[in-house]
Amino acid sequence: MGDTALEKRIADVRQFNRFYTQKIGVLHEGLLRSDFSLAESRIVYELGSRGTATAAELARDLELDAGYFSRLVRGLERRGFLSRKKSKADGRQMLLRLTAQGRKRYQVLDRRSHDDIAEMLVGLSEGEQKRLMSAFATITQLWTPAGEGAAQSYLLRPQRVGDMGWIIHRHAALYGREYGWDWTFESMVAKVAAEFIDNFKPGRECCWIAEKDGEVVGSAVVVEQSPTIAKLRLVYVEPHTRGLGIGKRLVEQCMDFARDAGYRSMTLWTNDILHAARAIYQKAGFALVKSEPHRSFGHELVGEYWKTRL
Repeated sequence: MGDTALEKRIADVRQFNRFYTQKIGVLHEGLLRSDFSLAESRIVYELGSRGTATAAELARDLELDAGYFSRLVRGLERRGFLSRKKSKADGRQMLLRLTAQGRKRYQVLDRRSHDDIAEMLVGLSEGEQKRLMSAFATITQLWTPAGEGAAQSYLLRPQRVGDMGWIIHRHAALYGREYGWDWTFESMVAKVAAEFIDNFKPGRECCWIAEKDGEVVGSAVVVEQSPTIAKLRLVYVEPHTRGLGIGKRLVEQCMDFARDAGYRSMTLWTNDILHAARAIYQKAGFALVKSEPHRSFGHELVGEYWKTRL
């Protein structure tokens, strides 16, 4: 490539950067009409998506200077949006996670970002949207070093309108295909989802959605069983994304939420044939309390009650 061609392409990339940063509003004083700077918003968004992260890994992933990152974290902590504590696994590491107030702000940022992008996309035809998505995918692929990005190629977000219907559908379809469960299981899931929506308690209950490449690939729900006991429900992960740690992240996120909401323990109900799910619960600290045989969903099953302290 000649020097002239390279310089032209450099200028084109810089021009696109100026255009795109203006288009999505990252140069505004408060990103997404908030009182967060761009750097603060990136920290809040990453913690909202990941649940927890060490200060070292988050500074590295965001490519922020350690001193600058530390000042940002202190500021967010002082304003009540995140908390820090030493890692039990390594006392030299500091674990960061959003507080209940921080999660509320994350949800606002996530919704505004979603709605702003939706507004930009609806002005394009279906064909134009597909061309745009293909261009984004090409840029991401070309500038992602081989082997990077696989572990964090998904995100967790709060539920949106339409998610519950999808959760019902995927539970029924997957358990029907993998275990032969009939449509009475779909009915049970639909009742759990409807009860969650009809009796939703903000700050006490939540639903986390795992999303990969714009596709919903998992879910987990926290509901109130009593003032001190939370219940984990509707946990599932799409087969083609299993092995990425999504189930583990969903359960940990729900436990963090329940802990911050003031619950002292968490329970769940599952069946003994769900080996992968049981392994996740056990690693998260749940212990089997009771098991009992039952006939449900067209099969003879063994139901299990698990519990953990928070």
